[in-house]
Amino acid sequence: MTPQPGSPVNKASIKEERAAKRAKKLEEYHRQQKRSKRNRRIGIIGGSVAAVAIIALLVATFALAPKAANYAGGGAGDASTIDGVETFTNTAGHVETAVTYEQTPPAGGEHAPAWLNCGVYDQAVPSENAVHSLEHGAIWVTYDPAIADAELDLLKTALPSSYVVLSPFEGIPAPIVLSGWNAQLQIDSADDARIGEFFTEFWKSTNVPEDGASCSGAIDAPGKVS
Repeated sequence: MTPQPGSPVNKASIKEERAAKRAKKLEEYHRQQKRSKRNRRIGIIGGSVAAVAIIALLVATFALAPKAANYAGGGAGDASTIDGVETFTNTAGHVETAVTYEQTPPAGGEHAPAWLNCGVYDQAVPSENAVHSLEHGAIWVTYDPAIADAELDLLKTALPSSYVVLSPFEGIPAPIVLSGWNAQLQIDSADDARIGEFFTEFWKSTNVPEDGASCSGAIDAPGKVS
């Protein structure tokens, strides 16, 4: 016999159907919650890994970045303390014309009214402006353009961050030549310990015509990289 509407059998079937639907929805809800929780966990882990990687990269960058050498400076310019240093008696004076210098590279003498801003240059710089920088206590570090890149990189690590001009110079008598005002040192390699000795004695020396004058705020030559 076909059950009549409202009979106990029909009511039980409807309840079972509704319960099954609720159970299915509840199961789907739990599945979604688990999926969301898993995605959040993956996102957190991924973000943490990325953050750690970025921090590690920054630390490595700072750790591996070349640091400027640190010298006391302000020495009296006593050449007798360093083996191989030559000294000269060039006089100072401002001129508007090109100058023929006694030393190669120049280590003093007449020079342009504007000094060369200190820094690293990858092209030859005007001697007349660089000599004016020497007058202010800077050191002019020149190198043979043919030296190896690794040698040049090593040389840069031996230099302070101010009052120094680094530039190539054709025809110099040694692979690397350090020039202060009326003082000069020729060296063969960037790992020569006398580089530090020369800077300690002649960098920002008190024995220059314009002790304490600036090495910035004047002119940049072509090829300045820092």
